[in-house]
Amino acid sequence: MRKIKDVLRLKLDAGLSHQQIAAALGISKGVVTKYVGLAAAAGLDWAAVQDADEAALERRLLCAPEKPRDHVQPDYGRLHQELRRKGMTLMLLWEEHRADYADVHTYGYSQFCENYRRFAKQLRRSMRQVHRAGEKLFIDYAGPTIGLSDGSRAHIFVAALGASSYTYACATPREAMADWIESTARALAFIGGVPQLIVPDNPKAMIADANRYEPRSNDTVLDFARHYGTSILPARPRHPQDKAYASYVAAPAPSPRSMRRPCCHCRYSATRWRTSRPSRCTSTTTSRSNATATACRTRWSAKCWKRA
Repeated sequence: MRKIKDVLRLKLDAGLSHQQIAAALGISKGVVTKYVGLAAAAGLDWAAVQDADEAALERRLLCAPEKPRDHVQPDYGRLHQELRRKGMTLMLLWEEHRADYADVHTYGYSQFCENYRRFAKQLRRSMRQVHRAGEKLFIDYAGPTIGLSDGSRAHIFVAALGASSYTYACATPREAMADWIESTARALAFIGGVPQLIVPDNPKAMIADANRYEPRSNDTVLDFARHYGTSILPARPRHPQDKAYASYVAAPAPSPRSMRRPCCHCRYSATRWRTSRPSRCTSTTTSRSNATATACRTRWSAKCWKRA
């Protein structure tokens, strides 16, 4: 408690000195001087203070009066969502805001950005990631395995885009490297494109060196990334928040029949979509010929779908 009323009672009613009041209430002499000065500036006497409670005195003496706002307040929640779009910046949002309210007072660009950053700091504390459209695809095996009618177990693969949360899920018999690659290829076919980055966990089937700072994928996974013209960015070990979209997606449990039939269609669509696209088998250090690229594409088709 601030003890504002006790300070004013001892000063205005009892007539004690600042030193005596500070010793009696266990506060500093400077605080006593501050409260007495604020009460004098507000024109308060003991009769006015006696009927007021501690909260009312605190609001009257310590809270600065709120200045009237004559500027149009932007919808900062909408701005926060708009910034997730690819290519969107605060400058573009500020220009749109000024154009929409051209006949009234609006904030300048610097104050507009300052108000938005103040709003963003008030959001829930977490490792907040800003996702751009088409930038990242998060992949992982989510949840427990599902029992099938023949007594075996199915592992659920989940892929989710960062910005839109557009989700793909399928079932595989294991979590080997071939299952990871095959499921990822199906996810790309389902999405209809290739993101800039694919963010997996740190499975031993895909990661050759699960380093804390620079995890390295194995050669087969790197060839897969070169073929599709993307990059593999493994999450940090024991940091599920790096791929939270894939880790916490709740996939419904399909029936064994529905698990088998879509896989055939997905396999056909994925193979046709992949083989019809121009080859992306290019490397940053060496350039492959068209024949080598075609052979790489054929090799991947045979390797990824040989178990189907």
